[in-house]
Amino acid sequence: MSDFQILKKFSVSIHPPRAPQIKEVIWNPPLPTWTKGNTDGSATSLSSACGIIFRNCLSDCILCVAENIGTGDAFQAELCGAMRAIEIAHQRNWINFWLETDSKLVVMAFSNDSVVPWNLSNRWFNCKKLLFCMNFVISHIYRERNQCADSLANIGLSLQGLFVWETAPVLISSQVGKEKLGMPSF
Repeated sequence: MSDFQILKKFSVSIHPPRAPQIKEVIWNPPLPTWTKGNTDGSATSLSSACGIIFRNCLSDCILCVAENIGTGDAFQAELCGAMRAIEIAHQRNWINFWLETDSKLVVMAFSNDSVVPWNLSNRWFNCKKLLFCMNFVISHIYRERNQCADSLANIGLSLQGLFVWETAPVLISSQVGKEKLGMPSF
């Protein structure tokens, strides 16, 4: 009881820990005429990589990318994935582009350039210039619903350089199918 009195004297409020919340998350396709790119990054002590999956309004996979970017941390891999997605969208003339990532820090970078590491800043500003001729949206998604991009980033760790698939690789095809059907993750 004396512990509670001491805490009260210092105006410390006591709240019991909250039980974890379970949320249902569903991948949503983009609007007609829009392309959606989900990105993720991965890093080990040896290398880092990014993965990207592009889909249309019917949830069809139209392109998958895995790229080993060499040494770097997870945030740099996440940023490289976002930049590669913008570059590809621009090259393919996808003027309506929705970028989705499970990194809140990447989302923040679009409104605050100071979080971007100096060694990526030149490429970052070039990518942001590409967005002037696009309708662009960026949003955060829970990592449980970003599994396709996560798997591609993990594949990228074992590659050298950039690899592109015109359809979903076998390793992610079942997850792509679940997301196309609107099956939830928790």
